[in-house]
Amino acid sequence: MQPPVFIAFTGVDRIDLLPGMKALSARYPIEWGVLVDAAQDGESPLFPEKAVRDALLAERDLRWAAHVCGDAARAIVADPMTAPLAPRGVQRVQVNHSFKGSTPAQAAASRDYGRRIGARTVLQCSAAFPLAQTGVDWLYDVSFGTGMRPDRWPAPPPADGPFCGYSGGIGPDTVGDVLSRIAAPTGALYWIDMESGVRTDGAFDLAKCEAVCRAVYG
Repeated sequence: MQPPVFIAFTGVDRIDLLPGMKALSARYPIEWGVLVDAAQDGESPLFPEKAVRDALLAERDLRWAAHVCGDAARAIVADPMTAPLAPRGVQRVQVNHSFKGSTPAQAAASRDYGRRIGARTVLQCSAAFPLAQTGVDWLYDVSFGTGMRPDRWPAPPPADGPFCGYSGGIGPDTVGDVLSRIAAPTGALYWIDMESGVRTDGAFDLAKCEAVCRAVYG
């Protein structure tokens, strides 16, 4: 069973986590995600205030992704050349513009936005991976942060397809079973992402992140 090339932990919410995050990243391949929505900044731990987010992303020794939601995400798929720029310091931008998936035009717009800002872009899908659309990365996600596990997991795409990942109900107690169900063949390139599964009482929990890493990589 081929493990993922990295694990994405989404929802980092505090600056005091940085030393532990750096220590964990020195041992395991990790992408850390911050949620971005100007309308929700500071309203919940999932959406830290801009000052906190900027301080986190200033740590350039870590791999970062911005998960852009709300009006900013919808602006990206409407007009990628005039949409607001993503926060600085990220290597990928996940464009959470809709729960209903993306049209080919929206996928192309996300691709062009990524080219504009010099970062990979990620879109969500809730069915088979769109193998013909290779200009963006695709995250299989029927959960949208609620922790719901899907009934089935699509097979990883072939080597010449898009880079794809999996999300939904993954955490320390479920990641082993999820990977066995994905059943990625040797050499497959994919990632896994989790949000609610690595929170405790609403707060981001590095101990759970470490438990996931140990379960996946030993």
